[in-house]
Amino acid sequence: MIPFHKSVTVKAAAKINLVLDVTGKLPDGYHAIESVFQTVGIYDKVTVEISDKFRGISVSCDVPQEFSDADPIPCDERNIAYKAAAAFLAETGLDMGCRIHIRKNIPSQAGLGGGSADAAAVLFCLRKMTGRSLSRPEKLGADVPFFLTGGTAYIEGIGEKITKIADYDRQILVIAKGREGVSTGAAYGAVDALENPVHPDAGAMAEAISSAPEDAYKLVGNIFEEAVRLPEVAEIKAEMLKQGAGSAAMTGSGSAVFGIFRNELQARSCEEALVSRGFYAKMCMTVAESFKDVRFSNLV
Repeated sequence: MIPFHKSVTVKAAAKINLVLDVTGKLPDGYHAIESVFQTVGIYDKVTVEISDKFRGISVSCDVPQEFSDADPIPCDERNIAYKAAAAFLAETGLDMGCRIHIRKNIPSQAGLGGGSADAAAVLFCLRKMTGRSLSRPEKLGADVPFFLTGGTAYIEGIGEKITKIADYDRQILVIAKGREGVSTGAAYGAVDALENPVHPDAGAMAEAISSAPEDAYKLVGNIFEEAVRLPEVAEIKAEMLKQGAGSAAMTGSGSAVFGIFRNELQARSCEEALVSRGFYAKMCMTVAESFKDVRFSNLV
């Protein structure tokens, strides 16, 4: 066998839910959803190194203080990126070691899919270096298969049914988050407790993106907003609308909020206003794919 020692570095995009609805509870306890997922231009930077010179899997992380204070990110076998590498090596039987380094830029406990994005990035890098793929990435997490391609997609089931739809890229956004985080389990429990909830229409959003994208922003919505009712979410949304957002909504089960803007001047003003009030805020755009800036290295 020819000795090898190489690495791939990639930037992995976050996602928002343009629409998110919970349509029922399945016999196995999982919830059925309908959603429109969209990748956005906030990126974690993931480096995956493989070699026959060492064995085992390790994960290291650079995490901004503002993220780690809100939700400490485990850099061990609990990290979904570690689980992705472990599943890949177990399935392929490749005899090699794997080191993963993650530079976090995607806030956690935010509904932005940062952990799943990192797991998908690990699988992407391993495929680039070995030519092999993991057969059931959804076993790592329902969002992981979406992140392997990204863009705009209509999502059903528990997240495993993915239908690619027309791209909704290059929309101007501000994404913001307060200090409050949301437990996914608690959020679903709160949805179950709702009486006569108002259901956003993911199918209508998917259709609008294809037929009338200039008006699609009017259809954003998230049933979890009604369920969890976080004061910071309401405050951020109000500021976004005041600053000129056409619409704004929470993403995922919370607690980040996105606003869709007509121009960058309004978006930048909103970003600055939210930061001045102590919130994390980032202007970005919707993007058509998950990964960018792929760099390969053959190491000595």
